[in-house]
Amino acid sequence: MAVKPPMPRPRSIDLTLVHEWQDGQVRRFQDYLVGEEPLEIRVGKLPLSVTMRTPGNDLELAAGFLFTEGLIRRREEIASVDYAEGAKETERGNVVQIELRGGASLDLERTQRNFFAGSSCGICGKASIDSVRVRGIEPPNPHLRLDPEALCRLPERLREAQAIFGRTGGLHAAGLFDTRGELVAQREDVGRHNAVDKIVGWALLEGRLPLSEYVLMVSGRGGFEIVQKAIVAGVPVVASVSAPSSLAVRLARELGLTLVGFLRGKRFVVYSGEGRLNVS
Repeated sequence: MAVKPPMPRPRSIDLTLVHEWQDGQVRRFQDYLVGEEPLEIRVGKLPLSVTMRTPGNDLELAAGFLFTEGLIRRREEIASVDYAEGAKETERGNVVQIELRGGASLDLERTQRNFFAGSSCGICGKASIDSVRVRGIEPPNPHLRLDPEALCRLPERLREAQAIFGRTGGLHAAGLFDTRGELVAQREDVGRHNAVDKIVGWALLEGRLPLSEYVLMVSGRGGFEIVQKAIVAGVPVVASVSAPSSLAVRLARELGLTLVGFLRGKRFVVYSGEGRLNVS
């Protein structure tokens, strides 16, 4: 009896045949596409969330998601994190299961309320801000200082590290930098919030939280979700190449985060916490 080979894990990059039209000329060639697949995150046997993501660093993504959403508080609460066994062939590589240690448990009622809000609009206004405050999150490191010139070097260094973006041009990145502007960790994903969760999950599993001596740089805009996740991880400075949202600015100001937008070339705009950059 022939044995069917196992289904391959989902890939971060795919190939497809395309036709390019340029100034009346047509050419046919193989082009790269960024991978996008659903990832189901389970805690024990409980399906917790499904997120569309770029395959890769999935275990970090799952661990980071639980941490930034306030479902766990310490690395020690995790007994194991791995791809789920017994998943259907079509689910291979798309289901991550986290087992919690004895004594660690989820508040299912609070969890359901949290993800109901997240599934509709991603935020729920004042209730989301209050939920961060109620969780006892400390204001990020007030003593960190960053040279504005070092800040201006971050976008180019992040772009240079984006291997998948360089081939596909179709996804977001998050980079963790030290105060000298040196890249410490970088992750890519179709969802900018997923890229941040991958960074936080890496730091959690490596025992490097809180990230009180680092700067988080994200492609795209600095929305509420990015700021919220950064504050939970203890990051004192968040920079983005585009604009933040009003709720992101409000949360940054209330909790003392330095929030920078429009970081391009030798220019940036500081929306909160300008004292860390000595530009006040």
